[in-house]
Amino acid sequence: MGLSDIAAGIEVTARQEERGVAAVDATGGDLAARLSPHADALACTPEAAAVVLDTHARGVSVGESAREAGVAPMTAARVLHRCGVAGVSPLSPTGRRVVRDWLAGELSRVDALELTGGDEAAFALASYVESHDPVPELADIARGALEGGGNASVEKRDALGETMTAAVDLR
Repeated sequence: MGLSDIAAGIEVTARQEERGVAAVDATGGDLAARLSPHADALACTPEAAAVVLDTHARGVSVGESAREAGVAPMTAARVLHRCGVAGVSPLSPTGRRVVRDWLAGELSRVDALELTGGDEAAFALASYVESHDPVPELADIARGALEGGGNASVEKRDALGETMTAAVDLR
């Protein structure tokens, strides 16, 4: 989308119309109710999962989201992972490869734990992340709850990419 596409249809008027604040709600209802059909794939109740998603969307840490939802931080991280939130695994890409090798039976647990350099909790969460895929239906539901976070700004930036000035153009 270029500037000419954005400017198409713009007209000059003698007065400005008061439009107010636009509000868009892409959630389509109560988050917990939309999560309920997929309760078996969640690590906690749909109500607790909704609290985790809502607080995480506001930029709250996983631990604080867990406290607000009344669940363990590990459970909150599992919910976020199943709902398609990236970056939940506490291990580096190399550590995640080691966990995958352990899950495939190529390493002993003791060796894998030592090679990852993580603690028991980090290893357990990484094992869960590597052995459970995000649920597409949950990811679709969660996307609406998370749009207030960083995802919407990335999509907007990509859509308006042609209109932005690169740092080299500022010389």
